[in-house]
Amino acid sequence: MIIHKDLVGDRWNNLSIAEQMANVGCDVERAIRWRNKGNLEYSRNAFERALELLMFTIADPKNKKRLKELCRLKEVWVDYFFGNNQYSFTDEFFQKYFINFNYMAALEKGK
Repeated sequence: MIIHKDLVGDRWNNLSIAEQMANVGCDVERAIRWRNKGNLEYSRNAFERALELLMFTIADPKNKKRLKELCRLKEVWVDYFFGNNQYSFTDEFFQKYFINFNYMAALEKGK
């Protein structure tokens, strides 16, 4: 099931990698916050939205040279959230990782 039907294809692909990853990061942040507040339903929904946006980013042809990092990110995100966290990632890692994309996207827009 596609959650972000309005973003499939050109609309998502027209965003820069910084904008794409900043959007992924928003749902990652929501997933973490809701999980920490004990709302597992909202947390899971945000996790699924983040994963879908990450999959759109992986499918975007302009990101072909970034596939290794993007696929690895997908792997550790899923493992961190629903696996055994075998790579020992933390909330703080994901928050710091994605805040950089927010900054880059803001710079691109001249803010």
